Amino acid sequence: MKTLLIVTLLTALAVVALCYESHESMESYEMIPFINRRRANSFMSPQDRWRVKIQERTRERTKPAYEIQREACDDYTLCSRYAFIHGYNAAYNRYFRQHRNI
Repeated sequence: MKTLLIVTLLTALAVVALCYESHESMESYEMIPFINRRRANSFMSPQDRWRVKIQERTRERTKPAYEIQREACDDYTLCSRYAFIHGYNAAYNRYFRQHRNI
């Protein structure tokens, strides 16, 4: 009985010691992590926004074949489910490549 009482007290002390949340462990002291809509565009200058748009358009045009196949498979639910189990390459081959050979 004494052993059970000691183990229970030690467990309670361990829980209190390990579960104590100090303010030092918090990553941010900000109360509101989101910014105002009006200030949202203030992070980038208009020139940077233009440069980012050009880079995004270039990336869209020069996508690798596997990424195009993956996006096609993601748009089709059966292919996406099959890809979850067997992988995107096998799913794309099953649902899209067989139709081209007909």
